[in-house]
Amino acid sequence: MTKLENISMIKEANVYFDGKVVSRTIFLPNGDRQTLGVMQPGEYTFDTNEAEIMEMMSGELEIRLPGETEFRTLNTPESFNVPANSSFDLKIKTVTDYCCSYIKA
Repeated sequence: MTKLENISMIKEANVYFDGKVVSRTIFLPNGDRQTLGVMQPGEYTFDTNEAEIMEMMSGELEIRLPGETEFRTLNTPESFNVPANSSFDLKIKTVTDYCCSYIKA
């Protein structure tokens, strides 16, 4: 999906890692929550409370998901799932555009 219709958005930005990762929270008409953001080059570890689907829209990056020992290259656009109450590591090589969907339990 490249265009979102009839959404509501929280104005305040979510800012992480000294401003190198910034996103906005949106709500879809059915109440589902997503964040749309941009990551600058760097290495990041993200912790999750809820299960997530991460859609990497553009950029060059490597990922290491829970249970994996090595980083692997993602070929954008590509998505991956992250379990609740876990963490994952990213090595962002170029500016990367993403959408995170939170999975209701």
